[in-house]
Amino acid sequence: MSASTETGREPGRARVDRWRTSAEVLGEVRRTPGLTRVELARRLALSSASVTETVTRLRGTGWLCEHRAPVSGRGRPTTTLEPAPDGPRVVAVDLRHEDWRVGLAGLDGVVTDVVGARHDRDPARVTAALRDAVATVAGGHRAVAVGLAAPAPVSDDGLVRATELSWEAVDLGSVTACLGPGPVPLRVGNDATLAGVAEARTGAAAGAATAVYLTVEVGLGGTLLLDGHPHLGAHGAAGEYGHLPFGDPARRCACGAAGCWGPEVDGRALARRLGDPVPDDPRSSAEDVLARAAGGDAAAADAVGVAATALARGIAGVVHVHDPDVVVLGGLARGLRAAPAFDEAYVGALMAFRRDHPVPVLDAVHGDLGALHGAAALALDHATSAEGLAERCGD
Repeated sequence: MSASTETGREPGRARVDRWRTSAEVLGEVRRTPGLTRVELARRLALSSASVTETVTRLRGTGWLCEHRAPVSGRGRPTTTLEPAPDGPRVVAVDLRHEDWRVGLAGLDGVVTDVVGARHDRDPARVTAALRDAVATVAGGHRAVAVGLAAPAPVSDDGLVRATELSWEAVDLGSVTACLGPGPVPLRVGNDATLAGVAEARTGAAAGAATAVYLTVEVGLGGTLLLDGHPHLGAHGAAGEYGHLPFGDPARRCACGAAGCWGPEVDGRALARRLGDPVPDDPRSSAEDVLARAAGGDAAAADAVGVAATALARGIAGVVHVHDPDVVVLGGLARGLRAAPAFDEAYVGALMAFRRDHPVPVLDAVHGDLGALHGAAALALDHATSAEGLAERCGD
C-alpha cells in the first residue's frame, strides 16, 4: 500500500530531496547508536556544518537526542547521538494463522508493549481486533507508520491473499484508521520475509552478504537476503520456497500446485505419517509430535526423521541455487534441524565440493518474535526514509 501525505499526494521530489541527508543520518544512528558528530561526518562524508544542521533538524522532529560523551584526553567535549526516548514510534503487527501480536518500537527497533490474542480467521473480525490493538498499543505515542507481517504472499497492491486462512484478497488498510493526525502509512510484508529481515539486521545472519532464511509454520516460507535486504522479486511475491517442487508430485498443495515442499515438513506432514487426521492447528500439533519424539516415542521420532530429511535435502538444493554465507532456520524448522537425521541428509545432498565446508545452518536468534521485529524494521525503514520524513515532518 503506497504511503500518502496528509493531502493524499506523494511528496514532491524537491521536498523529498531536502530530507535525504536526514534519512542517511537516521540510518547510521539506527545501525550504530552512540556515534559522535565527528564519526557521523566521517562515515557520511559530510561537513561539520551539514552535520550540525541535520542533527538540529532531527532533534527538532523528536527523532534524536544527544548525550555528553565520556571525556578521554584533551580536546573539546563532544556528544553522542541516540534515539530519543520519547521520539516517534512505529507499530508492529504479526498476523499468524491462529493468533496475532501487536507491539511498539522506537528508532532502536526494540519491540515493547506487546499484546496478542487468538482469532477465528474471519477477516472482518480479525481486522477489527487488530485496529483496536493498534489503538491501544499506540495510545499516548506519536505513531508514524505501521508494519504488518502476514502469513501469505503479499503483492504490489498490498492485498493479503492468505490461502491457509481462506482469504482471497483482504485489505487490512483500516487497521491504521485509529491513528493520526493525518493518514499513517501501512507497510505489509510476508511474515517469513520479515522474520528473515530481523535475522539479517540483528540476528543469526547479521553481517552476511548473502543469507537464506527458512521457517516452517503452516507450510514453509522464507527469503533470500542480500546485504540485509530481502529480494522481493518482480511483483513483491518472491520467497515462496515452500512451493518448490521438492515434494510428492501426487500430492496437491492448498496453493493449487502439486508436489510442493512445504506439505512434506510441517505439522500436517507429521500427522499424516502418524496416521492422524489433519490437525486444526498444524503448528501446535507439530510441537506436540516434536516433544514426543524428544521424549522417546519411536513413532513420533520416525515421523520427525522423515520430515527432517525432506527439510535437509531441500535446504541443500537452496544452497546450490543461492550460494549463501549462511542458512537460518526459524519456527518448527529449528526442531527438525535437531533431529539425528538432519545433518547426514543435508551433507549427503550437497554437491561434492561443498561437503568439506558446508554452508552453516543456524537457528534463528529472534525465535517466534522474528516476524514482529521484522514488521517493526519494515515500518522504520519507511518512516526514516527521505520519503517518510517528508510526509510526516513537512519542509
